[in-house]
Amino acid sequence: MTLTEKILARAAGKAQVQAGENVWVKADILMTHDVCGPGTIGVFKREFGADAKVWDRRGVVIIPDHYIFTADSKSNRNVDILREFVKEQGITYFYDVIDDPQGAWKFDPSRGVLKRQYGRRYAGVCHTALAEKGHTRPGEVLFGTDSHTCMAGAFNQFATGIGNTDAGFILGTGRLLLKVPETMRFRLEGQLEPGVMAKDIILHLIGQIGSDGATYRALQFDGPGVATLAMDDRMTIANMAIEAGGKNGIFPFDSRTAEYVEARTRLNGTKAAYEPVEADTDQQFVFETTLDLSKIEPTVACPPDPGRRKAAKELGHIRLDRAYIGSCTGGKASDFVAFARVVRGRRVSIDTFGVPATPGVVRDLQETYWGGRSIWDLLLDAGVQMTENAGCAACLGGPVDTFGRMNAPLKCISATNRNFPGRMGHKESQVFLASPATVAASAIEGRIVDPREYWRS
Repeated sequence: MTLTEKILARAAGKAQVQAGENVWVKADILMTHDVCGPGTIGVFKREFGADAKVWDRRGVVIIPDHYIFTADSKSNRNVDILREFVKEQGITYFYDVIDDPQGAWKFDPSRGVLKRQYGRRYAGVCHTALAEKGHTRPGEVLFGTDSHTCMAGAFNQFATGIGNTDAGFILGTGRLLLKVPETMRFRLEGQLEPGVMAKDIILHLIGQIGSDGATYRALQFDGPGVATLAMDDRMTIANMAIEAGGKNGIFPFDSRTAEYVEARTRLNGTKAAYEPVEADTDQQFVFETTLDLSKIEPTVACPPDPGRRKAAKELGHIRLDRAYIGSCTGGKASDFVAFARVVRGRRVSIDTFGVPATPGVVRDLQETYWGGRSIWDLLLDAGVQMTENAGCAACLGGPVDTFGRMNAPLKCISATNRNFPGRMGHKESQVFLASPATVAASAIEGRIVDPREYWRS
């Protein structure tokens, strides 16, 4: 069996499963957030009763993150709905925006969009926060009401996005009926060259198979090249499995996985026990390909979908209005460090917005020094507009007062994960997806460029 089949077989209580088989799968974690949480709660109460209790109060993780730092009253109220449900159910893991469990959330625009407006438990973007808080454990099953839940596959976990109806059913039963996906194998060899990043790998692969080339399939990334990729790199790659239509993306377990997971579970007091899976030697794949990482070049996905792959060096004629670094895919500390390597000592020439994925990333950037200046200050020196209010922000548009949202038909190069029309705001805006390094170099020149000439050790 493949890695995905191994996990689903265990979760189904079966010795073996095969692609195409329908099985009842036990959930280890159900994650929801402020956009889908209220709807999921509504389904749960409608189907199981107003007084029903969730199947496992420690198995539910609720992370408000999407439409948070906006004055839109309905968006603010969504967080309050989550808080009331958490109190009613006694749910253990709720990463609230405010500290007062009896309070109500209201964003204050008079304080500005740059300075922190959240409490001690706020965790930021759900997918990055799940890993930071120790909820991504090898061998487990994670369901989330968000398509990029597949990011947790970096940790040898079956992780996939679901809708509100399925999530409401899991709240009541802890189980879900799934069809076991076929597996596509991507064998990675070699090592990335300087200035080339994990984002370039996944954009290259999606361009190779198309934005629907992995529909309802598992993308398994293995081979000796995996050992050269940090956990942040693997998270970036697994995150965008959905952009090829995938059901999930998954990596093998190794010492790097163990080091990250054990540190995070210990730090946060989350469940420490886990049991990783290893693939069988006689795995069956529906598709196989080998990728030499040393041959990958800085890559850009052109609108209107992530499968429109071009080499960055071919797009120098495209002038830009805006640059954006942030989201679960591009808002990790390592992403901002890569961005800073390019812009340090230089200035961006177009409006450039930086949105850290989590408060932890904010702290890392403000407390890590490079040549006597914090990385945060280096970014400010370069002209990047940095906000301490970690979250999804303009990655998916949001209300018109969302930080970095495109409210006009602009061209933006972004380290986010999706570029469909209207994704980051105005329906006639255009989003070009790229690595943090490519975004940084392009922000300097005001046009899309290959970042390797800017790369610094």
